[in-house]
Amino acid sequence: MIPKPRRFVSGHDAAGKSVFILNEAQPVTHAVGSGGTRVTELWETRSAPADNSGTADATDRPFRLPPPHNGSVFRIVEYPPDATRIAVLRGQTSHDDAGEGYTRDFAHARHPGFHKTSTIDYAIVLNGEIYALMDEGEELMRAGDVLVQRGTNHAWSNRTNEAVLIAFVLIDALPEPSVLEDS
Repeated sequence: MIPKPRRFVSGHDAAGKSVFILNEAQPVTHAVGSGGTRVTELWETRSAPADNSGTADATDRPFRLPPPHNGSVFRIVEYPPDATRIAVLRGQTSHDDAGEGYTRDFAHARHPGFHKTSTIDYAIVLNGEIYALMDEGEELMRAGDVLVQRGTNHAWSNRTNEAVLIAFVLIDALPEPSVLEDS
C-alpha cells in the first residue's frame, strides 16, 4: 500500500482573509470492490460554477465514482497489479456502489475493468506505469503522462508488480453524441 497524500484545503475566515480550513494526513479513502483498488477522495464540487463558500469537507459522503450532476471530483486512485486485481474483476457482475452515471462493460474480452462515465476526466500518472486501454488500442503511460478521457469506454491495466497511483479530476459532461442520438 502506498502512503496517502496529505491534504490542504483553503477557505476564508469571518473577516474574508484566506486561511487553511483543512490540513490532514489521512483524507477519506475507499476500498473499491475491484481487487484492491483504493480511492482517496480529495475534493468535490456540486455545481458549476463551483461554490467556494463554507468550511465543510466536501468529501464527507458515501463513495460514488462519477461526480454529482454539474459537479466535479478530485481523487487519487491506487491500482494494484493486474495479477491480484483481474480475478476479482472477472468475478464481479455489478458495481452498485459506483453511483448513477457509471456503466461497466463486464463482457469486454480485452480487460474486465472496462467502464464508462458521462464525464471528462483528466488523469495524471503520479508513479509507476500503467496501460490505458480503449476499445481499439492502448497506450503505456508513465509518471508525468496525462490522459484526457472524454466519456469513452476504457480500462486501466497495471502489468507490473507494483501499485500505480493516478490523480484524477472528473467533471460531469454530456454523453457522447451517439449516445444522445440513440435515446
